[in-house]
Amino acid sequence: MTTRTSCRDALDAALTERILVTDGAMGTMIQSYQLEKRDYEGTHFRRHHADLKGNNDVLNLTQPEIIAEIHGQYLAAGTDILTTNTFNANAISQADYDLAEQSYAINRAGAEIARAAADAAEAKAPDRPRFVAGSLGPTNRTASVSPDVSNPGYRNVTFDELAQVYADAARGLIDGGADLLLFETVFDTLNVKAGLYGIEALFDEIGIRLPLLVLGTITDLSGRNLSGQTPEAFWLSVRHAEPLAIGLNCAFGAEQMRAHIEDLSTTTDSYIAAWPNAGLPNEFGEYDESPEATAAQLGEWAEAGLLNIVGGCCGTTPAHIQAIAAAVSGALPRERPAFPPRLRLSGLEPFEVRR
Repeated sequence: MTTRTSCRDALDAALTERILVTDGAMGTMIQSYQLEKRDYEGTHFRRHHADLKGNNDVLNLTQPEIIAEIHGQYLAAGTDILTTNTFNANAISQADYDLAEQSYAINRAGAEIARAAADAAEAKAPDRPRFVAGSLGPTNRTASVSPDVSNPGYRNVTFDELAQVYADAARGLIDGGADLLLFETVFDTLNVKAGLYGIEALFDEIGIRLPLLVLGTITDLSGRNLSGQTPEAFWLSVRHAEPLAIGLNCAFGAEQMRAHIEDLSTTTDSYIAAWPNAGLPNEFGEYDESPEATAAQLGEWAEAGLLNIVGGCCGTTPAHIQAIAAAVSGALPRERPAFPPRLRLSGLEPFEVRR
């Protein structure tokens, strides 16, 4: 098993030197283009029988110049780690548009577009490496919870199906040039465990290992994900995969997320990543928090030593990322704590065995 050594070395070096900045919301930016049905279809799917409007991931194939333009705006704003436009590019989510068989192509194209944009930005500033994170969204199914309230034991997806779907998507991202793989907005721990299992098999098959980022999402103010785990229990459930970074994204704005990131920061020996929304949505589902307000909160997190990687999720724009990058630029990255070797287990809560 090998790694893409030069990239991993550069990433490790950068993480020890400063807080790295990711990009913001892709969907928010795509909405600003006010695309119509024919824009989503492009020339590739003009005769496709299903309505593709709203399928942002297919734009990697039909409107690649728009995706490249958005990536360029985020890079100009100060992004170090660019995420691919592949949040829903898995076969399960694409089945809603009858495009499941296009999953590999969409993922590969998404990684290729991001790779070209990152390389172009790095060529202009060779002393500042730029990285591409292949985005793997949570799918629109859950392995832990029944979608049928009258049949709690029913599942509409299996562990093996999820493992294969994630592996197929990751193959496209790797072939397209991604430097690392990002599991984001994980609401069900069992889903991501299936994904990690599938990707480990893929790594064994291709003989290459990429760093992993795993970001959970908390579904309410109780501080748990949809499958019931606290952030620390979630971390212990995925620690075996040795992710480069663990953290949270989406669901909350920075104000509501801070306590949970602080908990992870003190209980985790991995790097910590946080990508909050631009506040909470208003009654129209839109996000009103200004770049300055978001950046002020995340700047305080950085000064408190909580962060290694920071970015934005729903509602954030290049203006938000530029403000965040400025707010954290003078802060030292969080130092990873060392923990004594102990048996640590996880159910809904963490459990540690001590003498």
